[in-house]
Amino acid sequence: MLTEIAVSNLGVIDQLTLTIPRGMIALTGETGAGKTLLVDAIALLVGGRADPGLVRVGAEEATVDGRFVLNGEEIVLTRVIPADGRSKGYIDGRPATAAALAEIGAKLCDLHGQHSHQSLLGLEAQRDALDIFGKVDLTALNHAKAVLVEIDSALQEMGGDERARARELDVVRYQVAELAEADLQDPNEDSLLEATEELLANALAHQESVGVALEKLHDDDGARDMISAALTSLEGRPPFTDVVTRLRNLMAELDDLVDGLRMVGDGIEQDPEQLDHVQARRRMIRELCRKYGDDIASVMSEQQALVARLKELEDHDVLAAELDQRRAQALVDLAQAQTEVKAARQAAAPKLAAAMEANLPELAMEKARVGIQADGEDGGAVAFLLAANPGSPLQPLAKVASGGELARAMLALRSVLSEAPPVLVFDEVDAGIGGQAGFAVGRSLSHLGDRHQVLVVTHLPQVAAFADAHLGVVKQQGDDETVSQVVLLGEEEQRTELARMLSGQPDSATARQHASELIAEAAKVRRS
Repeated sequence: MLTEIAVSNLGVIDQLTLTIPRGMIALTGETGAGKTLLVDAIALLVGGRADPGLVRVGAEEATVDGRFVLNGEEIVLTRVIPADGRSKGYIDGRPATAAALAEIGAKLCDLHGQHSHQSLLGLEAQRDALDIFGKVDLTALNHAKAVLVEIDSALQEMGGDERARARELDVVRYQVAELAEADLQDPNEDSLLEATEELLANALAHQESVGVALEKLHDDDGARDMISAALTSLEGRPPFTDVVTRLRNLMAELDDLVDGLRMVGDGIEQDPEQLDHVQARRRMIRELCRKYGDDIASVMSEQQALVARLKELEDHDVLAAELDQRRAQALVDLAQAQTEVKAARQAAAPKLAAAMEANLPELAMEKARVGIQADGEDGGAVAFLLAANPGSPLQPLAKVASGGELARAMLALRSVLSEAPPVLVFDEVDAGIGGQAGFAVGRSLSHLGDRHQVLVVTHLPQVAAFADAHLGVVKQQGDDETVSQVVLLGEEEQRTELARMLSGQPDSATARQHASELIAEAAKVRRS
């Protein structure tokens, strides 16, 4: 539902913040007071066209904020309309396009009447309405369509151009052979080769370094001789027992270190041929990474993909034949599903039309006829038809209905459908009617308000009497400007407003008595 709306600088509305109740809400006021501006504001929130002419004279921009609740989740929509420039939209404070507002708005709100945002006029919405009413099972049809899309996608990926496929086969076969010859096994190979290359490239320098180190450590007058001499001078002297032990350990460690260093040195050999091989291998790996991936792991992954693609290309004829066979069966399944859905839609169409038509007489459309077409392979080309007057042919709803007739036709449809957006707005639903017909329209709107939040712009007291809440639009004219306010009326204020609507004289005792009777009668009808 729409829980709160805030409007600034929209037409004759200067500043307005309004909490919207549940149920059926009547919106009334004198002609020119700005009743439809609230509808315009809601239409803007749900992606309606932003007309700079709506901006209040002298203001730089108009702003509308709406707080909705859908399935327990709060959603805030915002629309900003500058006097000069393009409008801006926001969803929960984040910038959004008008299309995005319209997409989420379709789940929140539907407007019926003289305004352009009327979802039930679209083919898709009319088809959905028929499917909902007829409880049409689309599972098999949607599955058949999905299977066909999957098969066609697979065929497209295989390539339908024989020459292009032959060229690709040559390229992929060369790539697979090149990667197979490289025989990449270890993602870390390049790091290992780099260490080997460094060792081989500097073998002579390494050998020379080992020789110098051994000379300093183990040759005459080297480190070992120096430590041995120090040990000899201290042995047998009690104060240096710990030092002697440490020197002996140091001698042993030094001997072990020398053995290890000599072993490493003996293992280093100059091998120009091996160095050339390592460097060539590294150049090949860099070239493969340039062509197939950022590193060896990526190249190995691409190799697997290329091998799979090569198999697809080499087995193309077999795979294509299998897919063609599956596609033929998928078309049979799709045709069967389309036939079943079309039958269900065509069976439901006259029933929905009859249910709608049965509601029209009490909505001052006694002679109107409703028809629903469901054409096409699956009956998905759905069109709601209306003949508003005797002798008139059935024609598409949007072409033949006036604003009031269209709103009442939508009210008749909403009355028989179990699903709809949580917020429904009706403008001009009572155009051209009055008296008992107005009372019937009010009753229908009231019943609809049991399941939805229904906002009704009305000039009929017979309709307004049914409201769970009543919003009054009050226009205040000064010397330089006109300002309108929308207020939630209390019981006595509602009685006064109905009296004004009945007679033009809100203080008339007779009119107030009549207003009281209307309210009481509406309450009685609702209870029954």
